[in-house]
Amino acid sequence: MMPLSFAEAGELLEIKKVSGNQETKKHLEDLGFVVGGKVTVVSEINGNMILNVKESRIAINRDLAARIMI
Repeated sequence: MMPLSFAEAGELLEIKKVSGNQETKKHLEDLGFVVGGKVTVVSEINGNMILNVKESRIAINRDLAARIMI
């Protein structure tokens, strides 16, 4: 397992774990980051990422990306 923040653009990945406090976990789940879900890195700039999750594009910062394990 490694944090999503280390993933390369174009990779299709499976989410293994979402960490953080309860509020952070709930926020990420609401965005579609659930265990077993698929995510594709569209681009990464200075640690901030644009991702495809459940047919939607979502931008997250490096702190949130570090809480998603792939």
